[in-house]
Amino acid sequence: MAPQADFAIAKIGYEIEKFFGRQKSFSNNSNPPATQNLCQYKFYPTYGATTVTKVVHTNVEDLTCNEAASRFIAEKRKDQVQVKVINYVDAGPRKRPVFGPDIYRGINVAKDTLAPGEKIINVMSFGAKPDGKSDCTQAFMDGWQAACKSKVQARLLIPSGRFLVSSMFFSGPCLTPGPITIQVVGTVVATTDISDYVDGEWLMFQKISGLKLIGGGTFDGQGQSSWKYAENCETNPTNQCVRAPSSIYFNQVTDGIIQNIKSKDPKGFHVFVTNSANIRLRLIKLNAPATSPNTDGLHISHSINVKISRSSVETGDDCVSMIQGVSNVTIKRIRCGPGHGISIGSLGKYPDEIEVSGIRVQTCKLVGTTNGLRIKSWPDKYPGAATDINYSDITMENVKNPIIIDQEYECSPNCKKKPSLVKIKNISFRNIRGTTTSPIAVDLKCSKLFPCKNVGLHNINLSLGAKKPTASKCANIKPIYSGSQKPPPCR
Repeated sequence: MAPQADFAIAKIGYEIEKFFGRQKSFSNNSNPPATQNLCQYKFYPTYGATTVTKVVHTNVEDLTCNEAASRFIAEKRKDQVQVKVINYVDAGPRKRPVFGPDIYRGINVAKDTLAPGEKIINVMSFGAKPDGKSDCTQAFMDGWQAACKSKVQARLLIPSGRFLVSSMFFSGPCLTPGPITIQVVGTVVATTDISDYVDGEWLMFQKISGLKLIGGGTFDGQGQSSWKYAENCETNPTNQCVRAPSSIYFNQVTDGIIQNIKSKDPKGFHVFVTNSANIRLRLIKLNAPATSPNTDGLHISHSINVKISRSSVETGDDCVSMIQGVSNVTIKRIRCGPGHGISIGSLGKYPDEIEVSGIRVQTCKLVGTTNGLRIKSWPDKYPGAATDINYSDITMENVKNPIIIDQEYECSPNCKKKPSLVKIKNISFRNIRGTTTSPIAVDLKCSKLFPCKNVGLHNINLSLGAKKPTASKCANIKPIYSGSQKPPPCR
């Protein structure tokens, strides 16, 4: 039977990824066995009453795994579903985004004023109902199209009330002469049916140059019912893992601002920034229970020139996590906890990783976190690098593992695997003080094959509980010490 012109989107993106695995490339003739049923994953018992009998892989492109896994088209048939996978993620090298000058440089971005003649486009004008029950997805998309395609300055307004929406794209490029604004005053509420999220994320902002997401409103991910199904892709050493949907997802966004916004109870990450440049995240409040799995606060990959400031993160995973391809990031005046601290990595999990460099973490406070300042890489995997990373003026309160470099990630204790291939150098810990719940307050475990280089500790003052002494532990590293040291230096 010849393919039909009218294709329908099939809700089995997770199964496609589960079957293929992540970041694997396939030739155009690579098909699964005819008997393989891809619709048995826990979120999707069936796709109608059909099974998938054929998968054709075409047009490989470099995309994130969930985005790639879900971009496919299914031809409905009476006896089968034929799926054509498009834009599946290639394992080839990725590049940092191309970007121009920061358009907000020297501008007070905290002040929001209407531009002369700026149109306000209210989602309620397109049928959105603020009752928290009616599906407002189409109204939001119609409103976005009207704002984005406007040739005069425009902003999309989500007024007071609760607006229920499922997964959607806010795609550019837009035609407005200046950055487009989305002003969220009310609460945007996610649907709870996980099968709605075939594109891998909840609210996806992509291919936009100049974007402001502001207004003091809230994004409620309603993730409680999905947390029991969550897979921990971070600790999974394989590439075959399905990450839960992020609430706010920036992909290929330049000159973007998220300001004065709240996020609660996401299904996955609160905010995910990837393939983006010149991004500011400020005055945001992220909240989820300490027991919520894989709910990273701010997750950044393959992005450059990111500034995070004056924000609070209480969540069940890393408050801030940075993985490969991140460069020139400043994190300042963040309160973190509960959570898993501020992390770089894990690194070395995938082939052809781009190094992490130019990270500044300044004047932050961590409270009750399970880790403090952490750099982590996998043993026995792939090369990578982390360099030019500076932590300064950090206060800790009852933090476990305050300072940690772990190049035996998910392999301790007594790791027998081959050493990590990730190179770590030019790291500075300066003026780190407070209390810890760990007898080992400084734990630097580097690669035997590539020992850490030029790692400095200056004025470290970390006490165990009621001013009890702490200790340091070092492997494959010769730290450079200056100023006071508590715990005492490694010997």
